[in-house]
Amino acid sequence: MFFLMRCLHHPEQDDARDTHRPAHRAWVQSGGNGIAAVLIGSALVDHEGGSLGNFGIIEAESLEAARAFAEGDPFHLNGVVAEIDLTPLPDTFQAHRISEPMTARK
Repeated sequence: MFFLMRCLHHPEQDDARDTHRPAHRAWVQSGGNGIAAVLIGSALVDHEGGSLGNFGIIEAESLEAARAFAEGDPFHLNGVVAEIDLTPLPDTFQAHRISEPMTARK
């Protein structure tokens, strides 16, 4: 199953994001130690370029697995993330059009 994951961050978390970014990137690259595969992701910014959070399109076996991936992210574990939103994508989602996934797919 594919999900759109949005993680909105608490305000003024720039220092914490900088501190935990290497562990966050390692988590993404490992798919949360195999919990999910991240096809694509990026930061979310406001109209002035300020950081709001991050998003990703992930592949996981279930909503519970997708949530375990999101909640295991070092940004979440270290209090950066205020809210996690996971939206299932339809069976017609064309994942094959993403040419370079961020995590090796299973």
